[in-house]
Amino acid sequence: MKRTTIFRELLAAEEILLLPGAHDALTAKIIFQSGFKAYTAGGYAATAGMLGAPDISQLSMTEMADFYARLCDASPLPILADADTGYGGPANVARTVRAYERAGVAALFIEDQVFPKRCGHMDGKRVVPRAEWLEKIKAALDSRMDPDLVVMARTDALAVIGIDEAIERAQEAREAGADLLFVEAPTSVEQMKRICSELDGPALANNVETGKTPALTAAELEAIGYAAVAYPVAATYAITAAVRELMQVLKKEGTTRGMAGRMVTFEEFNNTVGLAEIRARETACADFARSIVRKAK
Repeated sequence: MKRTTIFRELLAAEEILLLPGAHDALTAKIIFQSGFKAYTAGGYAATAGMLGAPDISQLSMTEMADFYARLCDASPLPILADADTGYGGPANVARTVRAYERAGVAALFIEDQVFPKRCGHMDGKRVVPRAEWLEKIKAALDSRMDPDLVVMARTDALAVIGIDEAIERAQEAREAGADLLFVEAPTSVEQMKRICSELDGPALANNVETGKTPALTAAELEAIGYAAVAYPVAATYAITAAVRELMQVLKKEGTTRGMAGRMVTFEEFNNTVGLAEIRARETACADFARSIVRKAK
Protein backbone atom coordinates (compact mmCIF):
# COMPACT_ATOMS: atom_id res chain seq x y z
CA MET A 1 0.00 0.00 0.00
CA LYS A 2 1.23 3.52 -0.79
CA ARG A 3 2.57 5.60 2.05
CA THR A 4 0.07 8.31 1.19
CA THR A 5 -2.84 5.87 1.48
CA ILE A 6 -1.52 4.51 4.77
CA PHE A 7 -1.29 8.02 6.18
CA ARG A 8 -4.89 8.78 5.20
CA GLU A 9 -6.09 5.60 6.89
CA LEU A 10 -4.15 6.42 10.05
CA LEU A 11 -5.75 9.87 10.18
CA ALA A 12 -9.21 8.35 9.80
CA ALA A 13 -8.71 5.85 12.61
CA GLU A 14 -10.38 6.37 15.97
CA GLU A 15 -7.05 6.38 17.83
CA ILE A 16 -5.03 9.60 17.67
CA LEU A 17 -1.99 9.36 15.39
CA LEU A 18 1.35 9.99 17.12
CA LEU A 19 3.92 11.69 14.91
CA PRO A 20 7.37 11.78 16.51
CA GLY A 21 9.73 14.22 14.86
CA ALA A 22 12.85 13.02 13.07
CA HIS A 23 15.99 15.13 13.41
CA ASP A 24 17.74 13.39 10.50
CA ALA A 25 17.83 10.10 8.58
CA LEU A 26 19.27 8.22 11.56
CA THR A 27 16.44 9.27 13.86
CA ALA A 28 13.91 8.49 11.10
CA LYS A 29 15.26 4.94 11.09
CA ILE A 30 15.11 4.74 14.89
CA ILE A 31 11.48 5.94 14.85
CA PHE A 32 10.63 3.09 12.48
CA GLN A 33 12.50 0.55 14.60
CA SER A 34 10.66 1.83 17.69
CA GLY A 35 7.32 0.74 16.28
CA PHE A 36 5.65 4.01 15.31
CA LYS A 37 3.24 4.05 12.38
CA ALA A 38 4.19 7.44 10.90
CA TYR A 39 6.31 10.46 11.72
CA THR A 40 7.07 14.04 10.87
CA ALA A 41 10.12 16.24 10.32
CA GLY A 42 10.06 20.00 10.11
CA GLY A 43 12.20 22.91 9.13
CA TYR A 44 13.13 23.45 12.77
CA ALA A 45 15.01 20.14 13.00
CA ALA A 46 16.31 20.31 9.43
CA THR A 47 17.76 23.79 9.91
CA ALA A 48 19.32 22.82 13.23
CA GLY A 49 20.85 19.67 11.77
CA MET A 50 22.11 21.08 8.48
CA LEU A 51 23.02 24.62 9.47
CA GLY A 52 23.16 24.70 13.26
CA ALA A 53 20.77 27.63 12.94
CA PRO A 54 17.24 28.64 14.01
CA ASP A 55 14.06 27.99 12.02
CA ILE A 56 13.71 31.28 10.14
CA SER A 57 13.47 30.21 6.48
CA GLN A 58 17.17 29.71 5.84
CA LEU A 59 16.82 26.48 3.85
CA SER A 60 15.64 26.48 0.25
CA MET A 61 12.88 24.31 -1.20
CA THR A 62 15.36 22.04 -2.98
CA GLU A 63 17.41 21.59 0.19
CA MET A 64 14.25 20.56 2.06
CA ALA A 65 13.14 18.22 -0.72
CA ASP A 66 16.56 16.54 -0.62
CA PHE A 67 16.29 16.30 3.17
CA TYR A 68 12.97 14.48 2.82
CA ALA A 69 14.31 12.19 0.11
CA ARG A 70 17.03 11.01 2.51
CA LEU A 71 14.49 10.43 5.28
CA CYS A 72 12.17 8.49 2.97
CA ASP A 73 15.09 6.29 1.94
CA ALA A 74 15.96 5.63 5.58
CA SER A 75 12.46 4.74 6.77
CA PRO A 76 9.46 3.12 5.05
CA LEU A 77 7.00 4.98 7.28
CA PRO A 78 4.75 7.73 5.90
CA ILE A 79 6.05 11.20 6.74
CA LEU A 80 4.32 14.56 7.19
CA ALA A 81 6.60 17.16 5.61
CA ASP A 82 7.00 20.88 6.20
CA ALA A 83 6.52 22.91 3.00
CA ASP A 84 6.65 26.23 4.87
CA THR A 85 4.92 28.99 2.86
CA GLY A 86 5.29 27.05 -0.39
CA TYR A 87 8.43 29.07 -1.19
CA GLY A 88 6.52 31.68 -3.20
CA GLY A 89 3.24 32.03 -5.06
CA PRO A 90 0.96 29.35 -6.51
CA ALA A 91 3.45 28.36 -9.22
CA ASN A 92 6.16 27.89 -6.58
CA VAL A 93 3.77 25.87 -4.44
CA ALA A 94 3.04 23.56 -7.38
CA ARG A 95 6.75 23.00 -7.93
CA THR A 96 7.24 22.36 -4.22
CA VAL A 97 4.51 19.72 -4.17
CA ARG A 98 5.99 17.94 -7.18
CA ALA A 99 9.47 17.94 -5.62
CA TYR A 100 8.18 16.67 -2.29
CA GLU A 101 6.18 13.93 -4.00
CA ARG A 102 9.31 12.79 -5.84
CA ALA A 103 11.07 12.68 -2.47
CA GLY A 104 8.41 10.25 -1.23
CA VAL A 105 6.47 12.20 1.42
CA ALA A 106 2.96 11.09 2.38
CA ALA A 107 1.71 14.50 3.49
CA LEU A 108 2.78 18.13 3.56
CA PHE A 109 1.54 21.43 4.90
CA ILE A 110 1.36 24.97 3.60
CA GLU A 111 1.19 27.84 6.08
CA ASP A 112 -0.02 31.42 5.97
CA GLN A 113 2.99 33.24 7.39
CA VAL A 114 4.74 36.05 5.58
CA PHE A 115 8.04 34.90 4.07
CA PRO A 116 10.58 34.60 5.61
CA LYS A 117 8.56 32.64 8.14
CA ARG A 118 9.68 31.60 11.60
CA CYS A 119 8.98 28.79 14.02
CA GLY A 120 5.33 28.91 15.06
CA HIS A 121 6.22 29.30 18.74
CA MET A 122 8.50 32.30 18.19
CA ASP A 123 7.31 35.86 18.64
CA GLY A 124 7.04 38.40 15.84
CA LYS A 125 5.11 36.33 13.29
CA ARG A 126 3.09 37.91 10.48
CA VAL A 127 0.48 36.33 8.22
CA VAL A 128 -0.59 36.97 4.64
CA PRO A 129 -4.20 37.82 3.68
CA ARG A 130 -6.60 34.87 3.66
CA ALA A 131 -7.06 34.85 -0.11
CA GLU A 132 -3.32 34.67 -0.73
CA TRP A 133 -2.98 31.65 1.53
CA LEU A 134 -6.04 29.91 0.07
CA GLU A 135 -4.58 30.33 -3.42
CA LYS A 136 -1.57 28.35 -2.23
CA ILE A 137 -3.75 25.63 -0.70
CA LYS A 138 -5.64 25.35 -3.99
CA ALA A 139 -2.37 25.18 -5.94
CA ALA A 140 -1.08 22.40 -3.68
CA LEU A 141 -4.26 20.37 -4.10
CA ASP A 142 -4.36 20.82 -7.87
CA SER A 143 -0.69 20.01 -8.46
CA ARG A 144 -0.38 16.75 -6.54
CA MET A 145 0.11 13.76 -8.82
CA ASP A 146 -1.09 11.29 -6.18
CA PRO A 147 -4.64 12.11 -5.06
CA ASP A 148 -3.92 10.39 -1.73
CA LEU A 149 -1.18 12.88 -0.85
CA VAL A 150 -2.48 14.64 2.28
CA VAL A 151 -2.39 18.44 2.10
CA MET A 152 -2.57 20.09 5.50
CA ALA A 153 -3.44 23.77 5.92
CA ARG A 154 -1.56 25.50 8.74
CA THR A 155 -2.52 28.91 10.05
CA ASP A 156 -0.43 31.02 12.43
CA ALA A 157 -3.12 33.69 12.68
CA LEU A 158 -3.97 32.92 16.31
CA ALA A 159 -0.87 34.66 17.67
CA VAL A 160 -1.14 37.53 15.19
CA ILE A 161 -4.86 38.33 14.93
CA GLY A 162 -6.63 36.04 17.39
CA ILE A 163 -8.41 32.72 17.83
CA ASP A 164 -11.53 33.74 15.87
CA GLU A 165 -9.50 34.65 12.79
CA ALA A 166 -7.46 31.46 13.06
CA ILE A 167 -10.55 29.26 13.22
CA GLU A 168 -12.21 31.09 10.33
CA ARG A 169 -9.08 30.66 8.21
CA ALA A 170 -8.95 26.95 8.98
CA GLN A 171 -12.65 26.61 8.14
CA GLU A 172 -12.09 28.29 4.77
CA ALA A 173 -9.09 26.08 4.08
CA ARG A 174 -11.31 23.07 4.68
CA GLU A 175 -13.87 24.50 2.24
CA ALA A 176 -11.03 24.86 -0.27
CA GLY A 177 -10.32 21.13 0.07
CA ALA A 178 -7.56 20.83 2.69
CA ASP A 179 -7.39 17.30 4.08
CA LEU A 180 -6.00 18.17 7.52
CA LEU A 181 -6.12 21.39 9.57
CA PHE A 182 -3.49 22.87 11.86
CA VAL A 183 -4.10 25.95 14.00
CA GLU A 184 -0.64 26.64 15.38
CA ALA A 185 0.24 27.70 18.94
CA PRO A 186 -3.00 27.78 20.94
CA THR A 187 -2.14 28.95 24.44
CA SER A 188 -4.83 27.20 26.50
CA VAL A 189 -6.85 24.02 26.66
CA GLU A 190 -9.97 26.11 26.11
CA GLN A 191 -8.61 27.34 22.76
CA MET A 192 -7.71 23.78 21.79
CA LYS A 193 -11.25 22.63 22.55
CA ARG A 194 -12.68 25.45 20.43
CA ILE A 195 -10.45 24.52 17.52
CA CYS A 196 -11.55 20.88 17.51
CA SER A 197 -15.23 21.59 18.09
CA GLU A 198 -15.57 24.34 15.48
CA LEU A 199 -13.57 22.80 12.63
CA ASP A 200 -15.31 20.46 10.20
CA GLY A 201 -12.34 18.23 9.58
CA PRO A 202 -9.45 16.44 11.27
CA ALA A 203 -7.07 18.66 13.22
CA LEU A 204 -3.44 18.28 14.26
CA ALA A 205 -1.96 19.27 17.62
CA ASN A 206 1.66 20.36 17.94
CA ASN A 207 3.59 19.48 21.11
CA VAL A 208 6.63 21.74 21.26
CA GLU A 209 8.29 21.14 24.60
CA THR A 210 8.43 24.42 26.60
CA GLY A 211 6.56 26.14 23.74
CA LYS A 212 3.39 28.22 23.90
CA THR A 213 0.86 25.36 23.80
CA PRO A 214 -0.04 23.23 26.86
CA ALA A 215 1.76 19.89 26.61
CA LEU A 216 -1.08 17.40 26.93
CA THR A 217 -0.81 13.64 26.62
CA ALA A 218 -1.94 11.89 23.47
CA ALA A 219 -4.96 10.51 25.34
CA GLU A 220 -5.96 13.99 26.50
CA LEU A 221 -5.62 15.39 22.99
CA GLU A 222 -7.66 12.52 21.57
CA ALA A 223 -10.41 13.26 24.12
CA ILE A 224 -10.45 16.90 22.99
CA GLY A 225 -10.91 15.77 19.40
CA TYR A 226 -7.52 15.93 17.70
CA ALA A 227 -6.81 13.37 14.96
CA ALA A 228 -3.02 13.58 15.21
CA VAL A 229 -0.30 15.04 17.39
CA ALA A 230 3.24 15.95 16.34
CA TYR A 231 6.35 16.06 18.51
CA PRO A 232 8.58 17.86 16.00
CA VAL A 233 11.48 19.04 18.17
CA ALA A 234 11.77 16.47 20.97
CA ALA A 235 14.52 14.48 19.25
CA THR A 236 16.43 17.67 18.40
CA TYR A 237 16.27 18.83 22.02
CA ALA A 238 17.29 15.39 23.33
CA ILE A 239 20.25 15.20 20.94
CA THR A 240 21.38 18.71 21.92
CA ALA A 241 21.27 17.84 25.62
CA ALA A 242 23.03 14.49 25.18
CA VAL A 243 25.87 15.81 23.00
CA ARG A 244 26.36 18.84 25.25
CA GLU A 245 26.73 16.55 28.27
CA LEU A 246 29.10 14.27 26.36
CA MET A 247 31.34 17.17 25.32
CA GLN A 248 31.43 18.56 28.86
CA VAL A 249 32.50 15.18 30.25
CA LEU A 250 35.14 14.69 27.55
CA LYS A 251 36.60 18.16 28.06
CA LYS A 252 36.71 17.79 31.84
CA GLU A 253 37.92 14.19 32.12
CA GLY A 254 39.79 13.64 28.87
CA THR A 255 37.85 10.42 28.28
CA THR A 256 34.31 9.29 27.45
CA ARG A 257 34.39 6.38 29.91
CA GLY A 258 32.00 8.13 32.25
CA MET A 259 29.41 8.27 29.47
CA ALA A 260 29.74 4.64 28.39
CA GLY A 261 26.39 3.70 29.87
CA ARG A 262 24.72 6.58 28.01
CA MET A 263 25.93 5.54 24.56
CA VAL A 264 25.21 2.57 22.29
CA THR A 265 28.04 0.20 21.55
CA PHE A 266 29.86 -0.19 18.23
CA GLU A 267 27.88 -3.36 17.53
CA GLU A 268 24.55 -1.84 18.58
CA PHE A 269 25.03 1.09 16.25
CA ASN A 270 25.95 -1.16 13.32
CA ASN A 271 22.77 -3.16 13.96
CA THR A 272 20.71 0.04 14.08
CA VAL A 273 21.95 1.26 10.70
CA GLY A 274 21.65 -2.16 9.05
CA LEU A 275 25.28 -3.05 8.39
CA ALA A 276 24.61 -6.80 8.37
CA GLU A 277 21.91 -6.46 5.71
CA ILE A 278 24.22 -4.38 3.51
CA ARG A 279 27.02 -6.92 3.87
CA ALA A 280 24.59 -9.73 2.98
CA ARG A 281 23.56 -7.93 -0.21
CA GLU A 282 27.19 -7.33 -1.11
CA THR A 283 27.96 -11.03 -0.61
CA ALA A 284 24.97 -12.07 -2.73
CA CYS A 285 26.09 -9.76 -5.55
CA ALA A 286 29.65 -11.09 -5.36
CA ASP A 287 28.45 -14.72 -5.41
CA PHE A 288 26.23 -13.99 -8.41
CA ALA A 289 29.09 -12.32 -10.30
CA ARG A 290 31.42 -15.24 -9.62
CA SER A 291 28.79 -17.70 -10.87
CA ILE A 292 28.51 -15.81 -14.15
CA VAL A 293 32.27 -15.70 -14.58
CA ARG A 294 32.56 -19.46 -14.01
CA LYS A 295 29.86 -20.13 -16.64
CA ALA A 296 31.75 -18.00 -19.14
CA LYS A 297 34.86 -20.12 -18.67
